[in-house]
Amino acid sequence: MNNDPFNSRDFYNEKQPLFSTKEIIFRSQGRAKVLQISSRVQVIFLAIVLCIACWSFYSYHIYHKSGRILKDKDIELVETRDAYVDLMTDFMALHKNIGAMLNSIDAKKNKDIEKYRKQALLVEDKIKQITSKKDWVSAEEVDEKTSLTEALLQRDLAASERDELREQIEDLEETIEELKAAELEVMDKIKTLSSKELNKIKGVFSDINKPLKRQGLYFNPLANSKKKNAKGGPYIPQKSKVEDKNLNDKVSAIFQNVDDALYYKEVIKSVPIGKPVWSYWVTSQYGKRTDPFKKTKATHKGVDLASRTGNKINIRAKGKVTRAEYAGGYGNLVVVDHGNGFQTKYAHLNKIYVKKGAYLEIGDTIGEVGTTGRSTGPHLHYEILFHGKDVDPLPFIKAKI
Repeated sequence: MNNDPFNSRDFYNEKQPLFSTKEIIFRSQGRAKVLQISSRVQVIFLAIVLCIACWSFYSYHIYHKSGRILKDKDIELVETRDAYVDLMTDFMALHKNIGAMLNSIDAKKNKDIEKYRKQALLVEDKIKQITSKKDWVSAEEVDEKTSLTEALLQRDLAASERDELREQIEDLEETIEELKAAELEVMDKIKTLSSKELNKIKGVFSDINKPLKRQGLYFNPLANSKKKNAKGGPYIPQKSKVEDKNLNDKVSAIFQNVDDALYYKEVIKSVPIGKPVWSYWVTSQYGKRTDPFKKTKATHKGVDLASRTGNKINIRAKGKVTRAEYAGGYGNLVVVDHGNGFQTKYAHLNKIYVKKGAYLEIGDTIGEVGTTGRSTGPHLHYEILFHGKDVDPLPFIKAKI
């Protein structure tokens, strides 16, 4: 009797669970390595294998089923196409014979009409045979579904075009907004420049009005009588397609500034602004002074601008020569009427280049600096009169446009 508690036969005959821990022994170079596989790992592995097997079976089944369905549909499609070809052939034949029937309807009226009625019935029967097979729907349902399908396609196309057009409109709106912003910025700069130019011209009129006010006078450039065919009124642009009040206001302001600036520039052409000789220095100012000959208090109606003999004298406003001659104490004298009440006098000239009645433009030369008449040396005696009253010429000389 074997009393060995570790009897190998009893040990190996003992029944083990299905997913009991398994051991895999690897031998290499006289060494043994044991790899244990737990019950949980075995269950997971078996589940994965079963899932793969089920998926493979299902895919195989679906593949073959889809193949059969496609094959049946292909057969139906071939039959439908054949039937359609037959039907269209009959229709074409019938269509070709209609012309001949109409041409000979008087000769064989009753027989031909009856013949084509029979052909029409045959075509209708074929259509009924085709629509009765494979559970085809009725002709009314076919027309309805066709119309619905076409409507859906048209709707999808319209939706696609609408979305594309909407994107283009959005892009266009963004571009318009960017252009509008840039345009407003440009308009602001143009408005600033036009306002600056206009204010500069207005500043000149303000400067020359200072000596006039001391004489109880005032020059109003808006009452310019020299401008022929005068037109005016506020700028009112035509109705714009882009209704942007801010932009329209800026455009109106710019046009108003430009229009005013052009008007003032036209007026200023008849106002003697600037120096009549290029190089000079003031030796006697306007107003009270000591007479250079009698050494007593006296009134000076202009300014004396000392300069070299022969230096050219240019007028600073367009006008007409009303006097060009020797005039006693003034020596050689030129008087120019500029209109708007302004006159200028140029005395003690060395030479006179113009004649009475001549029309002059800004910058024209009327003569040379000299010392003729009651003079102590070469200089230009320069007077400005407004409505017959002499005013201080220096503000006019110093004014710059």
